[in-house]
Amino acid sequence: MQLAGLFKNPKNELEKGGRNPVKNIEIPPEMTRTCPECHRNIPVSELWEARSVCSKCGHHFRMNARQRIDMITDEDTFREFDAEMRSRDLLAFHEYKRKLQNAKLACSENEAVICGESKIGGEACALFVMEPHFMMGSMGTVVGEKITRLFEYATEKSLPVVGFTVSGGARMQEGILSLMQMAKTSAAVKRHSDCGNFYLPVLTDPTTGGVTASFAMEGDIILAEPHATIGFAGARVIEQTIRKKLPQGFQRSEFLLEHGFVDAIVPRSEQKETIAKLLRFHRKDGDA
Repeated sequence: MQLAGLFKNPKNELEKGGRNPVKNIEIPPEMTRTCPECHRNIPVSELWEARSVCSKCGHHFRMNARQRIDMITDEDTFREFDAEMRSRDLLAFHEYKRKLQNAKLACSENEAVICGESKIGGEACALFVMEPHFMMGSMGTVVGEKITRLFEYATEKSLPVVGFTVSGGARMQEGILSLMQMAKTSAAVKRHSDCGNFYLPVLTDPTTGGVTASFAMEGDIILAEPHATIGFAGARVIEQTIRKKLPQGFQRSEFLLEHGFVDAIVPRSEQKETIAKLLRFHRKDGDA
């Protein structure tokens, strides 16, 4: 029998069998975000644990709507309304369909507001939370319709409404139809109020334009997050119109508190407790 060469040395590492030794593999660093106030690079996991608040300077990063709902509501109590309602390109506006598709991909939501019924600290309420990553929370026909329906439901059920606003204003791609939502939502807020119900908006960064000029500023008590931008027109537009330099911090929540436009500034760590307390204080007569 010819045995020469039967037990030859392997030509490469793979012929030896088993796994190759793994050398010098670098584990990629955790994703971070830079705080715009103190410029610290913050690990994303740390931000999530801290409710998207910088532990060093207290800067409040923007939160998506689902994160906020999880943060503020009692576990397994949120029931969503009108989840499948979505905008259409009613005016055949240039590239609006594409922008709607991109917005949905960016945040996995159908629209710029989530509405429903929930409990906060054991207190039942109707709740809406705006989504900053869907076209910057802009208010179109669907946003206005969903918020109006929520107030109508709350009026029928005698529920208080809690709302978290974040918006760049009316959605220009829907023209006058988006501006009509200011009047529609305001009328729904008024009917809700006339029946003796409590409305508590929480203004987050940014709350601007037509949302500020309608339901955002119509609450019985108005709360805001620290350093949130709140206003109607942009600061540069105002300066160019009045031809004067605006005060330092103009349109920040602290400036608005000082001038009586909001009632309190509440950091995220205290929001659930504060909202639950206010809901208990404003229970209607006869409520348990």
